[in-house]
Amino acid sequence: MKQILKTLIIGLLMSLVCSSVYADKYADTKKIFVDAGISNMFNSAYGYALFPTIGKVGFLVGGAYGKGRVYKQSKRIGNTTMTQASIGFQLGGVGFSQVVFFLDKRALTEFINGNFEFGAEAQATAITATAGASANTAGSYATASRGKNNATTAGGSYNKGMATFTITKGGLMFEASVGGQKFSFTKL
Repeated sequence: MKQILKTLIIGLLMSLVCSSVYADKYADTKKIFVDAGISNMFNSAYGYALFPTIGKVGFLVGGAYGKGRVYKQSKRIGNTTMTQASIGFQLGGVGFSQVVFFLDKRALTEFINGNFEFGAEAQATAITATAGASANTAGSYATASRGKNNATTAGGSYNKGMATFTITKGGLMFEASVGGQKFSFTKL
């Protein structure tokens, strides 16, 4: 059983890595979020962390990983990585883009000092072109959106000084699990 699980997870990760899901650049990813209707967040936030692609796979136990950049008042100040672990019913793989906005200096400082982790109670607002996509750090389900050029936003607000948005890029994942996202920061 363990060998089958390993093979499935490696296969799903390889399919995500080898797909066009990883082709976007930071400027292109930011434009997708801006076009989805959250340009005011980029303009008003003290800072933000932008992840062009996060790959997520799961079969009972799941994980996700992505690299990003951190900006303070629109100026790049460092790099970040996101890792996620989850347990529960889950099957599949998905790729998504994510942006985390920081309302003020305190929120950004917490993030870059490693004091920030999304737990089961934190949720991300899914930006999607279809009603079938949803993503959150507590576990949910996600399906491919109609396309990055057709994305729209629904809601989104700051919680403890941070607001998170995601756009599903591709894949299929069924999930009812508990997990959390952990971030690391490296200053330029």
